[in-house]
Order: sequence, then C-alpha cells, then structure tokens
Amino acid sequence: MLIFEKSVQGNISSAQAFKNPDSPELAFDQSALRDEAPLLPRVSELETVRHYTSLSQKNFCIDTNFYPLGSCSMKYNPAIAHQLATLEGFSGRHPQASDVASQGFLHCMYECQEYFRSISGMPGVALSPMAGAQGELAGVLMIKSYHKARQDDERTEMLIPDAAHGTNPATAQKAGFTVREIKTGPEGDIDIQALKEALGPKTAGIMLTNPSTLGVFEREILTVAQLVHDAGGLLYYDGANLNAILGKSRPGDMGFDVMHINTHKTFATPHGGGGPGAGPIMCSQRLIDFLPMPVVTKNAERYTWKTAKEAPQTIGRMSHNMGNAGVLLRAYIYMRLLGQEGMTRVSENAVLNANYMMKALQAHGFELAFPTRRASHEFIVTLKQLAKDKGVTALDFAKRLLDFGCHAPTIYFPLLVPECLLIEPTETESKRALDEAIAHFAQIFDEAHEQPSTVTSAPHSLPVGRVDEVLAAKNIKVRESELET
Repeated sequence: MLIFEKSVQGNISSAQAFKNPDSPELAFDQSALRDEAPLLPRVSELETVRHYTSLSQKNFCIDTNFYPLGSCSMKYNPAIAHQLATLEGFSGRHPQASDVASQGFLHCMYECQEYFRSISGMPGVALSPMAGAQGELAGVLMIKSYHKARQDDERTEMLIPDAAHGTNPATAQKAGFTVREIKTGPEGDIDIQALKEALGPKTAGIMLTNPSTLGVFEREILTVAQLVHDAGGLLYYDGANLNAILGKSRPGDMGFDVMHINTHKTFATPHGGGGPGAGPIMCSQRLIDFLPMPVVTKNAERYTWKTAKEAPQTIGRMSHNMGNAGVLLRAYIYMRLLGQEGMTRVSENAVLNANYMMKALQAHGFELAFPTRRASHEFIVTLKQLAKDKGVTALDFAKRLLDFGCHAPTIYFPLLVPECLLIEPTETESKRALDEAIAHFAQIFDEAHEQPSTVTSAPHSLPVGRVDEVLAAKNIKVRESELET
C-alpha cells in the first residue's frame, strides 16, 4: 500500500512544525514561498512511523533472513565494530583535519595498512579507493602506468576468464584496454592452452579471482603467473573471494602484482545499497610507485600523509580525501578483534559451511556444476535437467525460496553454467541455520518434480507476486499519478 492511500484530508503531523514561525531567525525572502502546497500525504506521525516500519519488515536482509547470495558474501557485520568506529574521536574528526590533530586515526590507518600487507603478501598498500570497483580501476590503471613508464605502449590487451565478475571487463575497457576472453576448462580451471595462445606482445595483464566465481580454486595459478610474466604482462587479483583463503594463502605468493579487497565481503563492513564502501589496494614492489595517494607513513612515532608531491608516478587520487574512513575503521577493528588465528577461522568456516551445504544438496539429488571439485566458500548447482524435464527454472526456484523467508542465491551467474544457483552460506551461519536452509531447498526440489506449478507460480506469501520484469523495465512508472487505482 502507498502512503498516499492512507491520506485523509485534514490530518496533520505537527511534531516538526516551527513553534514560532514569525521568529526573526526564520525570516526568508517571501518570493521563495510556493504558490501551492506540496503534494504530500495527510497522515499523522504515528501512521507515518507505522507505514515505513511495516515496509522495512518486508525487506530481506542479513539481519533478518538467511542470505546465501553467491559471490557477494552477505555475512553478519558485528555491531561492536560499528560502535567503536563511531566513537566521538573518530566520527567527530573533520576529514581535512591536520596530521597533528589526527594522530590517533592515522595510527589506526597505518596499522590497517600493515595488516593488509601481511594478509596480501604485498608491500604496497593504499586505502583511498571508495569501493571494490574503484579499487579494481586503480589497480588496472597502475598496470597501464607501469607499461607506459617502460615505454611499452603496444600492450593494449587485458586477458579475462569467461567466468569473471562483470566488473573485470568493464574496468579493463574503462582503463582503455581491449578485452580478450580466456575460456574455462571442464573442471573449472583456466584453459592453459587457450591462455598460451592469447599471450603475446600486446598482453598488458590478466585479471583473475582465486577462488573463481565458479567456486573452485585455480590449481594452475603458479603456471598462469609464470606464463603471463614471461610474456611481459602483470597479474591483477580481484579480491572479491579473498575470504575463502584468508590466513591460508596469499595472492602475493601466487604471483599476483596488484589486487583490491572488498572490505564488505572479507572484513565485515557495510554491504551494498548504494551506501559507503572501501576497496583498498595492495601491490608488489614493481608497482609501488604508481599507488594512488595519499597513504599513511610513519616517521619515529609520528604519522603523516604521503601525498602526490612525494610520489611523482602516482596515478593520482581516487577520492577527495583518503577514502571512506568509517568503513576502513570497521575493517581495522574487525581484524583487531579476530587476530591472525581468528581470521584463519573465517576462511575455514566459510569453506566448511559451503562444503557441508553442497554435499547435503547433492545427496538430495541436486546436480553440481563441478562434481569432482571441492567447494571453496561457494558452490554452483545447475538446474538445467530440471528445467528440461519439468519446466522449473533457476528463476522459479529463487522465487519459491522467498516463501520460506530465505533470500535467493545468485542466479544465472556465472553465465557459462546453465540454470545455475551460485550459493554462498558464509562463515557466520550456524549449522542449525544451514540445516533449515537445506530443508527448504530440498522441499522445493521435491515440489519441482511432483507439483512444478507450485514452484513456477511462486512466490505465494509476499505482498507482491510474480511480475512481468521485462515489461516493468521497459515501461517503468515512477509517479503516483501513473499508477492504476
């Protein structure tokens, strides 16, 4: 229901009204007054609160529902990290405050850089990119600057696997590279022969996620690194799936030259919704001069910003100041709370939960995309046979899950797996929560075989049922006056 439908002429909410509208402090140019009253609903304050509270309760979110969104790591963000990051000394600090007035904050950011160095196995760190995608762009621009500094201007191609995140080819093209796709082998690894054929004097580098979006670890990563380096290219690590190997292996040790970290995926900071983000980047020694500025440096016991004046080869700034300070503080606090042993448990539990759920679904009859491989932090189920036999698609399955209070996993991605469900339970879910989710998946699987119309017509219990999404996209209506009464 729209809030306008609750509107009653004569209703008024006066809690926010000016107590003395004739006060000199409220004086303004009378020409700024409206000729007509704005089109606002006539509802009381209590009705307004209830309306929006009711709407919020219809949302699916990690705080209220199991949310196995593959490749996105929708895990619980501990409240204590938020509480500490919003202490007055942090939240009250002006972003342009001097170094002298920011020593406590700079101390935290310096330690945050040190933690990222240790975790990544790379000596160079910059915190300023304000999202994973922006960190990704920074890394690719660093690769471009590296080749330019060597006057190696023929390197115009970026190699990208066909299972890559969509941001990878978009970022490469944004940076001015031509994208060349590398196919995946039958068991989820990069096709080494296809890689060899693609490498050449035009190769600037390759962008990889390891484990990949197929939910498996790239077993030939050292061979890939050797081949790319021998051809004169560099390796970019998409840090989206770092939480699967945290404390177990490091991108720097695999041969990568630069990477970004999605703090919301690995270090439990706020995720999505168009809100704040952070995509810090790390790099090998050969790229360190090209890092975006500023970075935090330490001289004796004093912390300062290193700026572009001291780094003539920097790619420049990625944000006006130094990035989203509050998000970085949350990541820093999260790492401090866990310690090295705790961060290792993150990856161990993420992998354990994924494999537990994968094996349970396989035992019930679900078809795995890569049945011979162990899952990393996520795994892929394909419903191609179910779609062929019963007409139940991945979209139908996802819609039916909503009836059980369970958010759908990622569907139809990666694109090379037909009718796929990319499932990531994350390390923060308990065995009880996983067992409940497995039971829901199993029930829908049985329904799809015995009474497929129950699944193909879902959802049944939500305020909005199945909509024509294509029509909605082509004929979008955003004004209340356009809606049918």
